[in-house]
Amino acid sequence: MCRNIRTLHNFEPPATRSEVEAAALQYVRKISGATRPSQANQEAFDRAVAEIAHVTQHLLDDLVTTAPPKDREVEAAKARARAQERYAR
Repeated sequence: MCRNIRTLHNFEPPATRSEVEAAALQYVRKISGATRPSQANQEAFDRAVAEIAHVTQHLLDDLVTTAPPKDREVEAAKARARAQERYAR
């Protein structure tokens, strides 16, 4: 139905607004069970995505860590290596 929701906290550069909105959309799709809501549910679906994105951005802004920020390219390379190993079996 949808891609996995990815970690957005503690990356350099920080998560963009579009990444936060994409994660919110993924979440709403997953819990609603619909990739495309009916016309009757479209307004509620869109409102849920907007509200979850808003709250998620506040969460990301308020989280504190002492760990050094992760590099997006390095983490993506690790994920590709894990996938290659997983699918090579």
